Amino acid sequence: MMKGVMIQGTASDVGKSLIATALCRLFANEGFKTAPFKSQNMSNNSYVTMDGLEIGRAQGLQAEAAKTEASVWMNPILLKPTSDQLSEVVLLGKAVKTLSGKGYRDRFYKLGLSVLRQSLVQLRSEYDVLIMEGAGSPVEINLKDRELVNMKVAEMADVPVFLVADIDRGGVFASIIGTLALLTELERQRVQGVIINKFRGDFDLFADGINWLEKKTNIPVLGVLPYINDHMIDGEDSLSIQQYRNKKMSGDIDIAVIELPYASNINDIEPFFYVDDISLRFVRTADEFGKPDAVILPGTKSTIHDFISLKEKGLDKKIRAFVQNGGFIVGICGGYQMMGQSLVDDSGVDTGIVGKKERGLGLIDAVTFFQKEKQTIRSQGTYHPQTGLPREQIEGYEIHLGRTDFLHPNKRPFFLFDSNREEGYYSENGKIIGTYLHHLFYNDDWRTTWLNAIRVSKQLPVREKVNIGSLKDERYEQLANTVRNHLDWEKVKNIVLTWENHHENH
Repeated sequence: MMKGVMIQGTASDVGKSLIATALCRLFANEGFKTAPFKSQNMSNNSYVTMDGLEIGRAQGLQAEAAKTEASVWMNPILLKPTSDQLSEVVLLGKAVKTLSGKGYRDRFYKLGLSVLRQSLVQLRSEYDVLIMEGAGSPVEINLKDRELVNMKVAEMADVPVFLVADIDRGGVFASIIGTLALLTELERQRVQGVIINKFRGDFDLFADGINWLEKKTNIPVLGVLPYINDHMIDGEDSLSIQQYRNKKMSGDIDIAVIELPYASNINDIEPFFYVDDISLRFVRTADEFGKPDAVILPGTKSTIHDFISLKEKGLDKKIRAFVQNGGFIVGICGGYQMMGQSLVDDSGVDTGIVGKKERGLGLIDAVTFFQKEKQTIRSQGTYHPQTGLPREQIEGYEIHLGRTDFLHPNKRPFFLFDSNREEGYYSENGKIIGTYLHHLFYNDDWRTTWLNAIRVSKQLPVREKVNIGSLKDERYEQLANTVRNHLDWEKVKNIVLTWENHHENH
C-alpha cells in the first residue's frame, strides 16, 4: 500500500500542477521519499530524463521539487499535439504513433491501463509518498467511461483526492458543487478536501463562503491559496504562452520570440524573465515584429506546418531583413531547422505527406530531412573551438525528428558534445546561431555571454550573470512555504498518511 494523494481540478488551469509541485517539496522536506505522478499528460513541453526518455515537463520539474531524479514512471503517457485532430503518443518515454482522439480511445485504452499499473508498482517499490495530478476536470461525462487520468487512476492507486478550484475565474461555488454532484457516490467519498486557489483580496471576507461550503459538502476546505506570481514553475502547455505574454516587461534589450502555432518547449525562454534589462515579447504577425535587438525562433512539434504559417504572415521576410541588417538570431530545434535552405519530409512524419519539400529561411547553408526515428538525448560538452568562445561546460537536451545536413565542408558547428559530436551552427560573428539543444539559455555563462554581446552592440554596459539554478531552487522553497502557510498542513499530512486506515475502518 502506498501513501499519496491526487490533486484534481474543477477545470483546466486551476493550478493543479503548481499545488502538486509545492506538495512534492513539502513532503520531501519532511523526509519522505516523494515522487510526482501524472498518468497522462497532453503537452508539447517535455523533459528528457537521465536515460534519454521523454516525459511531460511538469513532472520533470515536480521531480526536481521533490529532490529526486525524474523517470518515465512519473509520466508514462505523454500526448503531443501535432494538429487540431492528431497527437503523437509517447509511451514510457518513446514515441509510438500518431493517433486521433477517437483512435487513441478505441485502440489504446487497455494498453494504457496496463502501463499505468506497471508504473504504480514501480513507484511503490521506490518511494514513500506519491503526489498525483489529474487533468482537466474529473467529470467530463463524454470521456469518463474510458479515462486514464482522473478518478480511474486515483482508484487504481487507492489514494484520497483533493479538489482544486480557481476563484479568480469566478463561479467557484458552482464549480465545486457541480463537480461533486457529477461524481458517483464512491468517487465522492474519495474527495477528502477542497483547496481554493488564486485568491486575491481579504481572506476574512471569505470565511462565510468556507463555512457554507463545508456545511453543504461535508468536506473540509483545506486552504485558500493566494494568487502566486513569478513562481517560476513552467506552464504545461500553450496556456503558458498566455502567462508569459501577461508578464509586463520593460528593459533596454528587446527580444522578439516568434510565436508558432505548435510551439514546443517554449520554456526555453523562461530564464530571460529573471534578467532585469530584458524586454521579451511574442510576435505573431509581421506588424508586431517592430525593431527587436534579437530574435528567437523556438521549437515546434510541426516544423513545416509552422514555417508555412510564418510565411503566410510575412514574418519570413521580416526575419531575413533583420538578419541581413546585422541582427542577432537564435533558432532552437524546429526554429533551427527553419533557418536552413530547405525542409524535406522524406518519410511524411512532419506533415503526413511523403517527400513534401519547403524552402527555408536560407540563413544557414543546410538542409533538414525528417526521419521516423526520434532523437531524445541529454547532451553535454563545450563550445566548438571554431567559435572562439571560452571552454565552458554546456548542457541541455535534444528532442527531434529531423537531421540537419550542411551543404559544404565549412559548417561552423556551435558545440562539441561528448564523444566529439559536432552540433549546431555558429556564424563567424556569432550573430546567427542554430542548435537542437533545448535548455540552452538555462546555461548561465552562455546566456550572459550572448546577452553581453547584444549589450555591447547597443553600447550598454555588460552585466554579471544571474544564477538561474539556485534561483529556481529558492523558488521551489518559496512556493512550498507560501502554500504551507495557507493550508491546514497538519490536516493535509494526516489525510495523506492515514488514508488507508481511515479507509479500512469504513
